[in-house]
This record gives sequence, C-alpha cells and structure tokens, in this order.
Amino acid sequence: MFSKFFINRPNFAIVVSLLIVIAGIVAIRTLPVQEYPDVVPPQIVVSTTYSGADAKTLEESVASVLEQQLNGVEHMLYMMSTTSPSGLLTMNLYFEVDTDIAQAKLDVNNRIRIAESKLPDAVKRQGVEVADKSADVLRVLALTSKDNRYDTTYMANYAINNILEEFKRIPGVSEASVVGNQEYSIRVWLDPQKLAFYEVTPSEVIGAIQAQNEQFPVGQLGQEPMEKPLAYTYTVTSKGRLKTPEAFGDILIKTQSDGSSLFLKNVASVELGAEKYFFKGLFNNQPMAAIRVYLTSSANALEVSDLLDQKIEELSRHFPDGLRIDATYDPTTFVRASIHEVIVTLLEAIVLVIGVVYLFLGNLRATLIPVLAIPVSIVGTFAGFYASGFSINLLTLFGLTLAIGLVVDDAIIVIENIERILRKEALSVKEATIKAMREITAPVLAIVLVLSAVFIPAAFMGGLSGTMSRQFAVTIVISVTISGLVALTLTPALCALILKQEEEEPLWLIRKFNALFDLLTQRFGQIVTKTIRYGAFNLLLFGVMIFGIYQLSHHIPTGLIPKEDKGVFFAVSTLPSGASLSRTHEVNRFVGEVAMRFSDVAKVGGFSGSDFSSKAYTTDAGYSYVRLNDWDRRTDANQSVEAVSKAMLKEFSKNKEARIITVAPSSIIGLGVSGGFEMYIQDKTGGNYAALETYAKEIVQRASKREELQAVRSTLSAGTPQYRIDVDEAKVKAYGVNIADVYTTIQAMFGSVYVNDVNLFGRNYKVNVQAKDEFRETIQNYGDVYVKSSSGAFIALNELMTLQRTLNPSITKRFNMFPSAQILGETAMGYSSGDALRIMEEIAREVLPENYAIAWGGASLQEKLLLGKGNLSFVFAVLFIFLILVALYESWLIPWAIVLAVPFALLGAYAGVWLRGLQNDIYFQIGLITLVGLSAKNAILMVEFALQKMEEGLSLIDATIEGAKIRFRPIIMTSLAFIAGTIPLALSSGAGANSRHIIGTTVVGGMLTLTLIGVFFTPLFFYGMMKIKEKIL
Repeated sequence: MFSKFFINRPNFAIVVSLLIVIAGIVAIRTLPVQEYPDVVPPQIVVSTTYSGADAKTLEESVASVLEQQLNGVEHMLYMMSTTSPSGLLTMNLYFEVDTDIAQAKLDVNNRIRIAESKLPDAVKRQGVEVADKSADVLRVLALTSKDNRYDTTYMANYAINNILEEFKRIPGVSEASVVGNQEYSIRVWLDPQKLAFYEVTPSEVIGAIQAQNEQFPVGQLGQEPMEKPLAYTYTVTSKGRLKTPEAFGDILIKTQSDGSSLFLKNVASVELGAEKYFFKGLFNNQPMAAIRVYLTSSANALEVSDLLDQKIEELSRHFPDGLRIDATYDPTTFVRASIHEVIVTLLEAIVLVIGVVYLFLGNLRATLIPVLAIPVSIVGTFAGFYASGFSINLLTLFGLTLAIGLVVDDAIIVIENIERILRKEALSVKEATIKAMREITAPVLAIVLVLSAVFIPAAFMGGLSGTMSRQFAVTIVISVTISGLVALTLTPALCALILKQEEEEPLWLIRKFNALFDLLTQRFGQIVTKTIRYGAFNLLLFGVMIFGIYQLSHHIPTGLIPKEDKGVFFAVSTLPSGASLSRTHEVNRFVGEVAMRFSDVAKVGGFSGSDFSSKAYTTDAGYSYVRLNDWDRRTDANQSVEAVSKAMLKEFSKNKEARIITVAPSSIIGLGVSGGFEMYIQDKTGGNYAALETYAKEIVQRASKREELQAVRSTLSAGTPQYRIDVDEAKVKAYGVNIADVYTTIQAMFGSVYVNDVNLFGRNYKVNVQAKDEFRETIQNYGDVYVKSSSGAFIALNELMTLQRTLNPSITKRFNMFPSAQILGETAMGYSSGDALRIMEEIAREVLPENYAIAWGGASLQEKLLLGKGNLSFVFAVLFIFLILVALYESWLIPWAIVLAVPFALLGAYAGVWLRGLQNDIYFQIGLITLVGLSAKNAILMVEFALQKMEEGLSLIDATIEGAKIRFRPIIMTSLAFIAGTIPLALSSGAGANSRHIIGTTVVGGMLTLTLIGVFFTPLFFYGMMKIKEKIL
C-alpha cells in the first residue's frame, strides 16, 4: 500500500511536504502580479497624419488604401479606422488572444510597405507608424504649474525633452506621448495684406525658408587623394539650419526693385510656439500638459506601473521649481485594491475552515493535521503557477480561495475514518491508520481524478473565456492534486504520530454537538430509507426540479463579467457639431467645478478637443476623468461610483451648451474604452454618412426609451458645418496660374504647411507656415490672399474659386472596411450587458434596411463569442467525470448514481444568483463547473462505502443505507468547511466585490442545496442503478 511507506517513515513524508512548500515560496517571490492574465485581444495600432486633410479625404485617400492591404492579416478579429478633422488617421487591428503579436506586427509592417506607393506624398513624408499597443491607457499624467509661471506649451515640451524618452525605455511601455501634439515648432504667421503689398506669394515665402534653413555639407580641405602630401585635413562647415525665431525673421524673401531687401519679418511674425493648438487640458481646473502612457499588449500592468512610479520619483527630483506631476487616471489603483481584498478574503476563509474542522473533529490534535495540509497545498500551488507560466491574479486567487475548502477535504476524510476505526475497534493508532488508508485510498484517488477531470475541458477552451477559465481550472487542479498527495503521505504519517488511542474528553460544546449529530445521523438513515421506499415519487420530484432549473436559468440575465466600482468614471461632453475649442473648454471647466464640489471626488482631469471613444481630435468634444476617494473612505451606498455619477449628472444637466453624460470604465483594462456595449452599424452600400446617421439616430432614439439602457449615444455626426472649395480650373488656366500654387497657398494660409526642420535643445522640430488668426476667421478672408500668374500679375483667391457650405462628418469610422456608425451605451441598474445586447439587436433588426449590418467590438464582441461556450464546457465537464467514473468502477450504471447529484447543485446556484439579482457570466460558469466536481465528490464517498459494505455481505438496501450513514458526517463536515471557506467571497465588500459575489454565491448556493437535499437522493440513485444492474445481469 502506497501510504504504508509514509506511515512507517513519517520524516520522509514531512520532507516531501516541506520541499513542496519551499518550492511554492520561491515561486511566490518571482511570480508577476496582475488583475487578469493575458485575456485582452492584443492590438496593432497604425497611425499617420495628412496635414490639412479633412476626415472624408483622409478616409478615401489613406484609410481605404491601407485597409485593402491589411484585410486578412492572420489571426485578426476585426479592424477599425478613425479619421479626424486634424488630419490624423488611427487604425486599430485586434487579434485573437493567443496571437504572437510580434509576428503580427511584422506582417502588418510588410503589408503597409506594399501599400505605401499608393499613398499621398504628404503622408509618405510623415510616415506610417506601426505600434504594438494596449487598447487602454496605463496612466494619464498631468503636468501643472503651482503658481502658473509655466504655460502649457513649456510644460508639454519639458515632458517631451525630459520625461517621455525616460518612460519609453521602461520595459513594457509601448508609447508615451504628450496629448495634443504640442511639440515646439517655429511658427511663421503670415500677414496676407503685407504679402499683397510687397507682391509676395506664400509659395515664395515657403521656397525662401526651404532654401535658407537647410543643412548643407560642404566637404573638407586636404581630403585624400592628394598629389602633394599635406600636414592637416580641415573640415569645412556652413551656417546650417537656423536656431532662433529672430534668425528666421532675417530670411531674405527677395530684393526689391529699389535695391532694398525684403525679409520674412516684414511679412510675417515668427515665434517659437506649438506644432498644434487643437487641445486644452485641465487638472483640478488648472491648465495642464497631459501625458498618456500605454502598455505593450503583453505587458504586466502592475509591474510596469511600479517601474513608472520609480521613474517619476527619480525625475521629479530634477523638475524646475513650481512644476509638479500628478496621476489624473491610474486604472492599476483598482487592481491593487481588489487583489488586496481577495487576499483578505482568502485569510478569512482559512480561519472559518479551521473553525468548522475543529467543531467536527473535537480536539486540537486532530484539527492540527488538516490545518497543516492547507499551507502545503496552497503554497505549493504557486510552484505550479510558475511551472505553468501563470501569474498571481484575481482568477488564480479566486481559485485558491475555493481550494481552501477543497484541500482540507481529503485530510478530513482520512482523519475522520481513522477516528471512526479507533472508536469502534481495539487497534493501535498506527494499525487504525493503516486500515483506514486501505479503505480510503481509492475514494481519495477517485476524488482527485474527478475534481481534476471536471476542469480539463475548461482548460482547453479558446478566446477570452477560455483563458480566464484555464487560470481558474489549473489552479484548482494543482491544489487538489497536491492535496491528494498530502492526504496519502503527510496526513496518515501525522495521524500515526499525533493522534492518541484515547483522546481527552472534548469540551462541553463539542460533546453536545457530537450527541446532536449522532441523533441527526440516525434520523438521516431513516429519511434515506423512506426516500428509497418511495423512490418513484421522489424521482417525479427530481424531474420537477430539473424543469424548475431550466425555467430559472432563463430568468437570469447574462453578461461577460460584472460591473465594478473602479473608483473612477468619465464625464463625456458633446457640443453642437462644429463648436469651437474655446466653447468646449468652458464646458470642461464647468464639469470640473461641479465635480470638485462633491466631497467624494479626489481629482478631475479635463480633456478639451478630444473625442472620448476614439481619442481623435475634434473641437466639439471633450471628456473628464473623475477620480473618487479610495474605497475605505466610501463605505455608504450613496458614495459608490454609480451613486456619485448619477448625482453629478443632475448638476451637469443644468449646462445648456453641451450634452454631458457619465460613463463607467471598462471592466477589464484594455477591453474597450468604457464599460457598457459597443455596437457598429455598417453601411455596405458605399458610404452615405447622412443615411448612416439617420439610422443611427433612430436606433439611439428607440434605445433611449428602454428602461434597461442608459447613456445610449452615437459618435457619428454627419452634419458638421463645413465649406467645400471649388476651384475654377478653366479660369485658373486662363489667368496663367499654376493650379498647384492655388492649393499650396490655400493650405499654407488656412491650414498649415510643414516646410522643414529646426534643431533646438538637441531635437528636431518642425517649421510651419500659416496665416495669422485674424486672416482665417471667415470666408471673406480668402479675398485677402493672392497667387501669382505667369505674367506676374496677382490674383485674389476668391477670383479663382467658390465656397459652398456643406454638412459632412468631422470624424469618420470604418469597421472591417465599411463606413460605420459607432453606438455606445450603458446598462441601467438592475440589468445586465446580455440584456443590452439582446435589446440593441432587436432594435437594429427593426430599423436597418438591407445592405446594412451590425457588428460588435470590445467587451461586447467577447460576450457574443462567450455565448454557448459556458454551456459546452459544463456539458464536457459532466461527460469527462462520467467517463472517468466508468473507468474507475468498470460500470456504465454506477457513474449515473454520482452524476445525477449535479442538478441539486445547479438548483442552489441558479436560485442564489437569481435571489441576489446577479448575472450569468464567466464567474457563474466557472462556479458551475466547480460544483460539478463537488457534487461528484460527495456522491463518490457514499457510493464507495456502499460498494464496500456489499462486498462485506450486506444486502443492497442495507449496504446503501449503511454506506450513506457512515459517510454522512464527513460529507457534512467537508461541505460545511467548503461553504465556510466560500462565504467570505459571497459577502465581501470593497474593490472588486461584485465578481467575488457572483462566484461565491454560485458555489455557496449550490453546496447548500447539494448538502441539504442531494445527500438524500444519492443513495436512491445508487440503489436504483444497482437494481437495474441486477436485472440486466
């Protein structure tokens, strides 16, 4: 017998367990810590700029070209493109969870190289950037000036020169950038009236800058080969690029007819300014320069965040006086708090489990043995994490919390059986231990096999749900396997050493409990007898219960993972299409003022001129991060994120300039920019954005009337006021004007032309030419700008073109190559994301005509992919258990007696979740799979001993009842120990509590009904199966 070796050599068993613990401790010191494993689909971000181009032009000339080449990249889930009025194109390519992102990036790069020849020259000059970047930001930082001595341009460029490059060198950081492209630039502000007076065109100014601000290599004196040897070789240098605004002002434009010189400063003002001016930021309503830091797709957020904090502390010691840096958004704050809460729950579970074990075993000696089994199994599991490439995350910690109740099971089964033999037979402790292990080894192995097998299907599922299930499943398998090993080695060895043949009399409370439990056991045997006697009626009740479970399952809402109080929400502002940046900035200032009046608000970061969902720059949109105090300072229900945001929304409604809504962050970092759903309406007819907006508005209007939904909005605005220029090419030709000069002049005056570069502070910055602000306010300003004809005559632009007012989208989105309208929304309190997806699909079917389709992105897509997988993994879990039991018992009938216990656990799981208003999500499905194994475990104990009693010569009915009575106490003990270990999950509070509530409620509810009801039916099923077997044979 395997255990006999360790009973005779207890030190050997102790050493084996100590080695397991040491391996676990070593692993803990090296394992990474994170919220979730790599469950977020990795993404590749492709970006480029087409200066001066509107969103529609950028879509047609750049986005569609790149999409055609990138479509079909291996393992890509979907592709999304966003173009903005600032000329910025961003393409997000999302890949399957387990994709090799380095190879995917290489494939994308190669395809872009092929497409580059079809791109506009201006785009080629800017270049196309390809980055491996997480979908969500790791940190948003605010640089502010305590006494307003620094403006935002200075602060932004201090960050660019002294901070960003340091951040980019941190392992795991994919990108660090200043929001708003506020890099220094030599800004040449042209005065059209002076240009006309001096008869100079913008093209001539640009040519002069290009000619005189250049780096020219001029060679060497004495450079070999030389016919006559020289003593020295001299490098010759030239003036090179200009360095100051004053030097640019001295650029010679032309020599006048009277011999005087016309300089750039005579027709323009030159300053060191910012490259772009389409963004303004506020931190607690003070001007800020904002920094976004992004992760690589595979990086560990907590590890990188720690490195980032160290770097910030190091850099801040050298900041100029008055400059400070703060985190306006840090999603890892919630991650750390939620992991801390799970660890607290884990410790609470250990204490409760020990209490239950002591109550049943009645003495400290016996209690000590399973208590010692807990650290061996739990700590040893971390070594399994290391070997499996796992991390310490919420899922593995959840698994460990549930495992606490499981790992003591095997030890309890062994100890209880030894004590039963000692009470009934005159054997020494060692002899009783050997006999007990002879009886119990097979059930322990069966339990280990069953509990391991139940999670095998989940471990091999793909996608997000598969990755999450795999972490949990492998945790349970490792801990249960170690527990089984400990039960067969350390536990019997310690029993032989520690237990006494005659223990001291237990406490009065324990004696009363034991007496009461003995009566309960006798009563249990009587009820089991009646259950078997009235088997037909009880089977009918079983059928009614199955029908009830089916009905109940259809009344529980579905979702991906629950919404959590993450300590932060977003206030998203939308102004009328085409609203100016100054109006948007005032709205964001209003949001900050309102938010800071709430005592639960810690800080507010406002972003004016940036669209929330796409982060594209547009003057009529903005958003704010509203960060609340830590969770331990917000213990009342009216201090939750949902309550505070709802109260704040009432104040926001008083602002008539904009529509301001509040939005929760995404449940998982990187899985979408916000919580709620993300739907796309695809126009497969060719891209009529006006029609697309009409359908999107109708869907939003109908959805807004549904009580299950809130904050439903479309990001498409096809009615942004714009002007279209129509150049009269015939007139241009008649005047002898080069049509390219016409467009260059328009871009230079009313857009911005990148001329060349300037070297400042050890970096290259751009030189940009543009008209002064007072000459680009209205369409009448086109009459102030001139082009030169071939004869030298100057013709006003408004002579060569007409302007027509139009309505076009300011931001365009394409989803999988089709023009799309993005619709975002939240679920109302009391409803799930599954309800939202179902309702939105119903509305879309009612509204959309042919050639229009819907698609899902972010968490919504993952939820759709999850549908059916949970049921499939559950079915396979039951199937695996059944097949293993067939192999163990060499029977196709006996396993049914064990498997039929599962519905009793389902009843409690569904009922518990339904009564608490929770949802059917990944955590619920993981809990169900756990209950399958636990149901089989309890049933195996009864079946195994009933079979042993039959071998001893008892009749079927007597063996069934006797086996049930013998195993009743250990079943109740192990079940209560497991329930006690899981109750802290079901009743927890603080960060991340909703996830713990679902998995805790599922398993507690399931175990309660399994223990209170299922324990009476398992003998009935065994008796029935054996009767069938007798008739067949």
